[in-house]
Parts: sequence; structure tokens; C-alpha cells
Amino acid sequence: MPKMKSNRGAAKRFRASGTGKVRRNKAFTSHILTKKNSKRKRNLRQGTMVAESDVKAIRRLLPYL
Repeated sequence: MPKMKSNRGAAKRFRASGTGKVRRNKAFTSHILTKKNSKRKRNLRQGTMVAESDVKAIRRLLPYL
């Protein structure tokens, strides 16, 4: 059997945490930063976990995660 392919867009956006949960980066960090205050931009730098309702779909896109 051939190997399954990972969705390349998803592979660049998600990775596994040490405990096996799915990590992601926050959105709204790439441009139009002048109107966002420093506290908001600082909090956007920190990654977070994917919501439980979305994990099943992401694991389907990334079979080897």
C-alpha cells in the first residue's frame, strides 16, 4: 500500500504538543498592526491548542501527526 499524504497547508499550520494535543498559532498577526495595541499583539504571539470540535478534522488532514 502507498503511504497516505498529509495536507501540506495543514502541515505548515499545525503540530503536536508534547502530550499529543494539536497546537496552532493565532491569526491576525501579519499586517495592519498599527491599529492593534501592544497587549493584543503580544497575546497573539503565543500559540494555543486547537478546539476539541476541530481536532477530528485536522487529524484526518494530517494522518502522521
